[in-house]
Amino acid sequence: MEDILRPLYQERTSQQNTLGVLLVEKNEQNRAFTENFNAILLIIVQEAEEAVFTKHYVDQRNETASMYIVTENQLKEWMLLGTNRKVIEWLYHGRILFDRNEYVYNLKTEMKEFPFYGRKMKMTIEFAKLIKRYTDGKAFFNDGHYLDAYNHILHSLHHLARLSIIENGYYPELTVWNQVRHIEPEIYKLYEELLTSDEDLQKRLELLFLASEFLIHSRTERGAEHLLSLMKEKEWWSINELLNHEEVSHYSVDLVTLMEYLIERQLVRSVSIQTKGHGIFHRYYQINKEI
Repeated sequence: MEDILRPLYQERTSQQNTLGVLLVEKNEQNRAFTENFNAILLIIVQEAEEAVFTKHYVDQRNETASMYIVTENQLKEWMLLGTNRKVIEWLYHGRILFDRNEYVYNLKTEMKEFPFYGRKMKMTIEFAKLIKRYTDGKAFFNDGHYLDAYNHILHSLHHLARLSIIENGYYPELTVWNQVRHIEPEIYKLYEELLTSDEDLQKRLELLFLASEFLIHSRTERGAEHLLSLMKEKEWWSINELLNHEEVSHYSVDLVTLMEYLIERQLVRSVSIQTKGHGIFHRYYQINKEI
């Protein structure tokens, strides 16, 4: 397949804008990774008019290929946020066809050795998603909406698994449960119990909330470290200041729920500041000085 695809990328390798080219070929183990195409051609460029450009091809043998041209900034955003894991999987497992100044080699090394840039932020992104899903799931459970609670706790376990993988110094792959089964079997067992237990759904959820609570609480300081470190820069913060902070923007959608959880865990406290109106106060947030 590489010989057929060579004309598609060869011209680009002479351009200074091209940083690297990788090839992922379909086999029995990676069908999900390649979107059922016979091959994926990933081309990384410094800049382009479109952050992502895609083309599909078919040859005389009816074999298919998909070409993705991705900018460096877009790729790094995906690496940080984990929002396009299939592309990260291609980068991780893809065979290097072209590599300018070992750019792709260095990216692969960062992923395999981990920590890479933004590790603390990545942990807080996952932790914020975990707390949001867990909190909403518990609220649905208490209201008797067990199917909605099931959906949220399933997602929260997924974020807990990814957080555990990052915490142990690995990069979360697409097959996250295969990873976590070896890294932290306790979390895998919770996931298995949720899916396969003979207990009725209400009882299953009740037991799972109890069992997962300790696993979540024990990770609070490490999981929220990025936010807690940032908050030490000032005496107190308004919620708007935090929501609009450049680094917090990556998990701002879950920030309010996370802040309430941190207050409950006594890592953050709220401060009341008098407004012009009688009996009305601004609510500010500050790090608990005891931590």
